[in-house]
Amino acid sequence: MDPENNTGISEFHLLGFTEKPELQPLIFGLFLSIYLITVFGNLLIILAVSSDSHLHTPMYFFLANLSFVDICFTSTTVPKMLWNIQTQRKVITYAGCITQMYFFILFTGLDMFLLTVMAYDRFVAICHPLHYTVIMNPWLCGLLVLVCWILSVFHSLLHTSMVLRLSFCTEVEIPHFFCELNQMIQLACSDTFLNNMVMYFAAMLLAVGPFIGILYSYSMIVSSICGISSAQGKYKAFSTCTSHLSVVSLFYCTSIGVYLSSAATKSSHSNTVASVMYTVVTPMLNPFIYSLRNKDIKEALMRFSRMTALKGIIVLALKKCP
Repeated sequence: MDPENNTGISEFHLLGFTEKPELQPLIFGLFLSIYLITVFGNLLIILAVSSDSHLHTPMYFFLANLSFVDICFTSTTVPKMLWNIQTQRKVITYAGCITQMYFFILFTGLDMFLLTVMAYDRFVAICHPLHYTVIMNPWLCGLLVLVCWILSVFHSLLHTSMVLRLSFCTEVEIPHFFCELNQMIQLACSDTFLNNMVMYFAAMLLAVGPFIGILYSYSMIVSSICGISSAQGKYKAFSTCTSHLSVVSLFYCTSIGVYLSSAATKSSHSNTVASVMYTVVTPMLNPFIYSLRNKDIKEALMRFSRMTALKGIIVLALKKCP
């Protein structure tokens, strides 16, 4: 498909955070640091789960998938922003913008679905502990992740195909640091009524639906925990949920905050800054939440670091041998 024949343009301009050149190095250094911490932290979680047999359980299988999605989620937007700052160019091609928007919607949906699946996993573990290993078998876990991917792919394809039918005026400036769906629809020159209806309907179905599922799971979990007689048993049951509950709260609170800020103000700059919370900050904090609040993850990371250090010593010793 030729972009110029369908939209009238071949590229967009991402305005980013500020026009002030003196602030560009600061923004570049800040987001580069956040990106490296995000990739390194989530990669450590994946390596710890895959290398430690103690963590080969449904809970950590879903966590490893969430960490992989968070790496991809951040990599969809931040590298392009860093490249634009480094080269002092704000241009993104039409094809690049559509591709970025597709993967951003894809990984946003995956985040929501995986958090819902993880809530269901905790619900089964606490409310049906005797049947946990039977219900959450490897086949079901794999199927749940596959369904998450399929739903997210079709959801993203729907929005992308709807945007492809729009026409854009020349010299389009996107007041954001990435190609966000709502911004793209607002900048279109053609009729966007159908796009808005599809966007709001999909948001209600695929954002509110998983959130209701999470709320239901935790209402049942709380009810089950309240039925435990001993205080130690209540603490042990609830402690297995604290990390996931913290991540869910962080993701949804920041997302709702962005929505409310965009509804309360017309300032595109404030909306851009607010969106940083769930697009950049949340994926960075997730590994810290799980590693600091989860004893198994901390022990697995310590074993992984010791094993890596031992391998490094052996390699150095072998190199010194004649």
